[in-house]
Amino acid sequence: MNRKDVSALLLLALVWGASFLFMRIASPVFGPVVTTELRVAIAAAALLLYASLARSRIEIRRHWKPFLLLGGLNAALPFSLICAAELHLNASLAAILNATTPIFAALAAWGTGGERPGLTRSVGLILGLGGVGVLVGWSPEPLDKTVLYSVLFSLGAALAYGFGGLYAARVGKGVQPLTLAIGQQLGAAIWLLPLAAVFPPPERPTMAAALSVLGLALACTAFAYLLYFRLIASVGAVRTVSVTFLVPVFGLLWGVIFLHEPIYLNTVGGLGIILLGILLIGGRARKAVGQKGA
Repeated sequence: MNRKDVSALLLLALVWGASFLFMRIASPVFGPVVTTELRVAIAAAALLLYASLARSRIEIRRHWKPFLLLGGLNAALPFSLICAAELHLNASLAAILNATTPIFAALAAWGTGGERPGLTRSVGLILGLGGVGVLVGWSPEPLDKTVLYSVLFSLGAALAYGFGGLYAARVGKGVQPLTLAIGQQLGAAIWLLPLAAVFPPPERPTMAAALSVLGLALACTAFAYLLYFRLIASVGAVRTVSVTFLVPVFGLLWGVIFLHEPIYLNTVGGLGIILLGILLIGGRARKAVGQKGA
């Protein structure tokens, strides 16, 4: 990769890592459902505007059924679960837990397609799940029922991403990447629209929360997808997948800088073990990272 490609990769990791910071600020104000609905709806509108200006042909109607399912599985559900988790978890912990997505993608591939992980990937799976245990179980912070549920929400989001990545790989064959990104966000917006009426914002919107939603939609979703597709075209998926290792690092960094979140020994240890597990799993990460965009 040349210097421009490396800079783009770092920028993508920076932006995706910031999504956990934005969700931590916006979710308590707008609520998980409304935060996610605003995120995907604004992102879809921005991507549609970009497609119009670029004169790209978008075929949404032709694939509306798979896009609807993809939007629910790969955006609406995991985005909302992470927002719900961050009502009680700090942004850095949520970012690290979300890094388990490739692990759950490997498990999903094994469960749905009978693809046995093999010895190396099996060790990676065990290490990754062990890293979660270190991250959560050895924390000096009290592990009460609320925190435990929040951790399960984060892991549930990673599981949804795992299945969503596999489904996207299947339905995305022959579909323009920009069409896939727009279709996913529109599908998610449709799922969440009626739920947003049932779960209105619990607090009066603040400027910080509103700017965080815009950051989520425009930077962490619309811009991040365009940047990701540019990297895929430039350096290929194998090199682009290295962003998987950088996102939780930036998520941890932004939480410390802007929210003054503490870093404990188990935080660094758990992150290191999870990343080692992802490294051993290898190829599964490539399918998951392209659809994550958390």
